[in-house]
Amino acid sequence: MQRFPNPIRLVVYWVGLALVRAGLIERERARRTTNLAWPRIVTGLARMSKEAADTAMVGVAIGTGAIAGVGFAAPYWGMAFALGGGLASATIALVSQAYGAQRSIGQAVRSSVVCVLVLTLPVAALFYTAPSALVGVLSDDPQVIALGASYLEIVGFGIPFAGLNLVGSRTLVGTDDAWTPMVVRAGGAVLNIAVNAVLIFALDYGVAGAAVGTVLANVAVTATFLTGFTTGSVPLIGAFPVTVDPFGTYLDRETIGRLVRIGTPMIGKNLVWRLGEFPLLAIVDVFGTAVVAAFVVAQRVRDLLNTPGWGFGLASSSLVGQQLGTGDEGTAEAYGREVIRFGVAVYLVSAILVAVFADPIAGVFVGDPSNPALPVAVVLIHATCVGIVFKGLSRTATGPLRASGDTRWPFYGQVLGYVVALPLAYAGATTQLGLGGLVLAIVTLMAVPAAVNYYRFSSGEWKAISRGYRPARAGD
Repeated sequence: MQRFPNPIRLVVYWVGLALVRAGLIERERARRTTNLAWPRIVTGLARMSKEAADTAMVGVAIGTGAIAGVGFAAPYWGMAFALGGGLASATIALVSQAYGAQRSIGQAVRSSVVCVLVLTLPVAALFYTAPSALVGVLSDDPQVIALGASYLEIVGFGIPFAGLNLVGSRTLVGTDDAWTPMVVRAGGAVLNIAVNAVLIFALDYGVAGAAVGTVLANVAVTATFLTGFTTGSVPLIGAFPVTVDPFGTYLDRETIGRLVRIGTPMIGKNLVWRLGEFPLLAIVDVFGTAVVAAFVVAQRVRDLLNTPGWGFGLASSSLVGQQLGTGDEGTAEAYGREVIRFGVAVYLVSAILVAVFADPIAGVFVGDPSNPALPVAVVLIHATCVGIVFKGLSRTATGPLRASGDTRWPFYGQVLGYVVALPLAYAGATTQLGLGGLVLAIVTLMAVPAAVNYYRFSSGEWKAISRGYRPARAGD
């Protein structure tokens, strides 16, 4: 398949070239990082654009109450990515090291499928049976609860599929193929937006339509990955670089044990990120519906700005993991350090651009210029632009830790981030600090984990930890 020129690829390339010329990264490492990172960034933009489109569509169709309702349901939907993404972090560690050592990846993938289903099916059942009670934890506004529950009840069906999609995507990235998952998952996001537009505006299904579109798109992506991994190719997409025998062993105790040991801290870190959003949203609710809507808008902007981390974090995990698989710890560390520099530079460029255009960006979500949520959204977007640069450092520093199996420290960093941020937000809601407290909370929530993760990367301890997970190389 011909790989067309892409503006994201060009931006990443030019930033990398500037860093090469400045002597901050080595040219060949910049090239390999770019080739792995930009398709994942496009995937992230497509998926996060879908989330932003959901929020904007229901906001235009129904109002700020719908933005708040979907915003309160979003952390619950994020459980799919907390659980599936944490487990998939272990998948990419095992797959990339096995790939670097020229060993089979099939067992790691099959066991990952089992673990993801065990984790996500009970959560999906909970969301279907008690959506109003769950959203009611965060708000006492009857309209907001009703809208959020309607969304959550339906979208829960997509959680197991979303988890499986993360395993499929991480598997391909771990084998040096970021292009295929980009096409598959970005295609799913485009399908999602198209279905949502029809269901929300043409058929007047409101927030339920947004949820149905999300479920259908995730099912389609799962079916595509299943076809590719079992047959070796997918029509219109092309060949997969690896195949997995679907009839092999799934319940391999040793592999599942490794997945659990590596994945549990990452699941914990992701759960802290998601669970921490609950008290934060509850505190924001004290400010009123307008501030809740503005905060949700800022979160959607944050998610879009955070998409370079999809690319650079996973590129780092794959490249560092492959070098660890060969036993070359020096090159592994060099890749990790240079990807951090590369990723943070891209985050900085995108943050500056969004800060400049914060007013029109907020207007896309809120619409009515007289809406009191609009000026608040602008302030919170500016705070997000400051914090997101630290988030870039956090995401890229996590890559080598994830590749090596040293996944406890990202969990510690995320916990500490909320320990610092929640009191600041509460002070803003209950004292004269006001909105300034929420601004400080947004920034520190991203800055604190960055400091913790970078400290752990700089210590080099992750290289020693990786030795306990490395497979024997082919021929050894």
